[in-house]
Formats: sequence, C-alpha cells, structure tokens
Amino acid sequence: MNSIELLKLNLAEVRRRSIKVWLEIPEDTLHWRPDSEAMTCLEMVRHVLESEHYYHMAIKNKGSLTEFRSPFEDQPLDSVKKELEFASPYRNDFLETVSSYSETDLSRINIDRSNVGYVRSLGDMLLRIAYHESIHTGQLLDYLRTAGVHRADIWD
Repeated sequence: MNSIELLKLNLAEVRRRSIKVWLEIPEDTLHWRPDSEAMTCLEMVRHVLESEHYYHMAIKNKGSLTEFRSPFEDQPLDSVKKELEFASPYRNDFLETVSSYSETDLSRINIDRSNVGYVRSLGDMLLRIAYHESIHTGQLLDYLRTAGVHRADIWD
C-alpha cells in the first residue's frame, strides 16, 4: 500500500466513523448546543462537510482562497442524511483529486495558508483534513454525552 492509498484509507475510516456518530444523533438533539455560542450538532456536521470542500479548493489553489462562496450556504439545514447527500459529489471530487497525486507530490507541493499561520506540504494538509473531522466527531460525542443521549460506539 502506498502513501496515497493510506491517505485515502484514513479519510475513509474517519468519515465512516463520523457518519456512524452523525446518523445516531436523535432528531430532537440535532439543534442542541451546549451554550449559545457553540454550533448545534447539525451545524457541526455541516461545518465538517463544508470545510472539507473548502480545504479541497485550497489544495487545488495551493493555498488559502481569497474568495470562497460555499455551495452549502443556500441549502436548508434539515437532516444529516440531506447533508450527506448534498456533500456526496463534493466528497467524490475531493477523493478523485487525492487519487490524482503522486507519492512525490505529497512532499513537493506546498499549501500556503500563511494567512492563518502555516505553510504545509500536501501530505501534511491531507492528514490535517482528516484530523479536523476527527476532532469534531469527538466534540460531537462530548455534546451527546452532555445532552444525556446515546452515543454511537465508534471503536469497532
């Protein structure tokens, strides 16, 4: 297994576990938040999906975007299933882009996000995308614990 295949496996595993958590959020908890400044459970799902699209565009741009109009902006925030359906073509495009890179691209291509404090190699950036999602999955598990509802077992 080469590095690209490992990156794709990591992205798939993180998403599989996220979806497991997301789909088990009770309907009456989707709009719950621990405080008035936090995202709701459903807003966090959207944040992860929308951020992946932004990061994909930033990778293609080899740096932060000066302008970004999110395709998610005009979508109603109704359900996890609708969010996943809407995000599916963007996810597929992202994975196709990841597949298009070579082993040497992972260290040769730099992604300049100095406007937010870093410049990283493509390989590092791809790992950061998965890490971002996994952090929010853990955060959602904490939300659900705090709300006193069932939490999916992601340790299979």
